[in-house]
Amino acid sequence: MTTQQEITSVNLIKPNISHPVDVESYGIISPAEIMRIAWEGVARNKVRSLLTMLGVIIGVGAVIIMIAISAGTEATISEQIEGLGSNLVFIQAGFGRGGPGGNNNDPTLIYDDVELVAGVNGVVGTAVEQQTTQTIKSDSTTLTDVPLVGTTPDFPSVRDVDISQGRFFNETELERKSKLAILSHGIAQELFGDENPIGQSITVGTTKLTVIGVAAERGIVGNTDFDSLVYAPITLVFDRFLPAQFARFAGDRVRIIYAEIEEEADMENVITQIQLRLAGTKDVAVEELPFTIQTQNDIIETEGATTEAFRNLLAWVAGVSLLVGGIGIMNIMLVSVTERTREIGIRQSVGATPNDIRLQFLTEAILLSLVGGLIGIAVGVIGGILFGQTSDMRTVIVPESIFLAFGSAAAVGIFFGFFPANKAAQLDPIEALRYE
Repeated sequence: MTTQQEITSVNLIKPNISHPVDVESYGIISPAEIMRIAWEGVARNKVRSLLTMLGVIIGVGAVIIMIAISAGTEATISEQIEGLGSNLVFIQAGFGRGGPGGNNNDPTLIYDDVELVAGVNGVVGTAVEQQTTQTIKSDSTTLTDVPLVGTTPDFPSVRDVDISQGRFFNETELERKSKLAILSHGIAQELFGDENPIGQSITVGTTKLTVIGVAAERGIVGNTDFDSLVYAPITLVFDRFLPAQFARFAGDRVRIIYAEIEEEADMENVITQIQLRLAGTKDVAVEELPFTIQTQNDIIETEGATTEAFRNLLAWVAGVSLLVGGIGIMNIMLVSVTERTREIGIRQSVGATPNDIRLQFLTEAILLSLVGGLIGIAVGVIGGILFGQTSDMRTVIVPESIFLAFGSAAAVGIFFGFFPANKAAQLDPIEALRYE
């Protein structure tokens, strides 16, 4: 005759639960077995698991794509700044009391300062720039608001501008204020199309200039569209297009002076010597010079600070996505613990320790997070490439971002999976077996 205790024992071993249970595996099991059981738990509800992983997928993908956008922006800025020339120092007129360049009593940056800068030891080339906008006409085409750049003969070498047709003007032509023009690639195409522009005449404002050269196609570098410029001797620009009321006494003001520095030279020492020379000429202290003197690295660092702030903002956005994904994992694991309370009780009754139960549910949470992370990596890489190909923004996939995103996904699984796993481990076996 069967006793009540035997009936209870049989019922404990063969419970009536909603899915088949391998009773032999409910005791203490190996890590490989825990992994198998955890994977079965994840795969048992595929749609629910996929929806749970969605937050992690979005978060990981967002991390990779946003870092790719940030890296692409930084690379573009660096290339553009380096494309301005090699080892350049930019001496630019600042804002004095009278506005850009100061008033008549402020020290200003003038054309004659180019010789001072050129005489500094370590400076191998100088160029000056002053711009105005003019209407330009050929026989049948009129272009308005075209930037006319007054400059010096060393401009192509200092600013890394290639001349594809003809030549640039020389020192003699600069001194004689020769009526010459060098067209950028885009302007030459608009004015003359496929016709050879060398030797042709154009009207700039009311002055006829002879085209002696065409610059090679270059595109936009920094904030300058090199394909929409016209170059002329700066002496001619001062004389015909920028007549200055006080130029006879104060000198012709310029916007910027470029100095190309020897690679072996000490950049900081060269800059100090330039500052001392300019301060001596202007009869002011170095600290009072209303000029900004920057190197390419200074500009890159300034731009880098801007992109870093942008990158931090993107990181917070991606972090919030991962946080939401982690909360989703914790929520679904708590639901899973509730649904499988009787299963947990059976495991405990046949020898499974709290650590076994904790490890099983923690492994399930980590699997959800890691699988979501792997899918997110694929989404991020593919999305980053497609974004770069279909938008104006450049993207660069950074390998480190993949490891960072995957590691973040794992951390999310461990952090948000521990609480549900610990709750499962702390269930009382008797109460768990009674759960319906």
